[in-house]
Amino acid sequence: MLNNRKKDMTPFPMEKAPVKQYPFLLPVIWGGSWLMTRQFSLKITRRLRGVRPPWLVVSTHQGFSDYYIAPLALFPHRANYVSDMEGFAAFGEWLYRGIGCIGKRRYVPDYTVVKNMKKAVENRQSVVVFPESRHSNAGVTARIPSNMGKLAKLMGIPVVTLTVHGSYLANPFWDEEHTRKTPMEAKLECVYTREELDGAGEDEIQKRIEEALSYDEYAWQWEKRIRITAPGRAEGLHKPLYRCRACQKSFEMESEGARLFCKACGAEWEMDEYGRLIREKECLRIPAWYEWEREENTRLQFVGEYYYAGAVKSRKNR
Repeated sequence: MLNNRKKDMTPFPMEKAPVKQYPFLLPVIWGGSWLMTRQFSLKITRRLRGVRPPWLVVSTHQGFSDYYIAPLALFPHRANYVSDMEGFAAFGEWLYRGIGCIGKRRYVPDYTVVKNMKKAVENRQSVVVFPESRHSNAGVTARIPSNMGKLAKLMGIPVVTLTVHGSYLANPFWDEEHTRKTPMEAKLECVYTREELDGAGEDEIQKRIEEALSYDEYAWQWEKRIRITAPGRAEGLHKPLYRCRACQKSFEMESEGARLFCKACGAEWEMDEYGRLIREKECLRIPAWYEWEREENTRLQFVGEYYYAGAVKSRKNR
């Protein structure tokens, strides 16, 4: 899908102003989004305190389903969506602009994007951003950029958060090819009116946005007692959990069915129906394992032992 075969290497026109979603595409956007989320019994709660758009919508980003949930949460209002360049490369500039996207290079600061967001607001359009900028690796919130409070003040419109539960569980990043049938919930909530925004500082706004976007999908799954009975529910889990908790070796983990195991030492865990990893009397949470890996990598960097070895391809100069 993302294999761009175009030979034209003309730079993407980042400065090109965004447009309103094309009216003739709206039935496709809303109808397609409804069809794509129907199997998950999506429940949307709105707490907007009577505030009318345009809004700055700041959303969690657990998985691909978020792209379908956002238009339904905002219905019947149109919006512009800050999107990375992969979508433009895969589906074409005309279509991606037509569904309301504003192009951005991932992890690259670019004031042109902010200018286009301001132009969208001047056009009476809400602007949707996914500050995590990637799908969740382990079902918990990724880092939120520290400039969201500043962005909110600069935009000068009500700040609305969109928080989603179930998107990651249905299509975890490490196995997006297989869909688990799990319920989904979304909440659209106004956290700052225009007046409240004027009286708040950037740090306060930043903290409130981070708190609103905080999630732990495995804690939510346990709280709601959602059982995932798919026989292959652990397949692909070795991608984020690549370091063995038993022998500490990296890139020796493998997964099959509901099992996660180490090829080096033979240690094995079973993923139960509530997303917990069970081994004898040990019960581990996936987010805790992932965070342990991050801490280990940080420690190894400080002691000078962190490295990665792998094969590379070279090409002779022509």
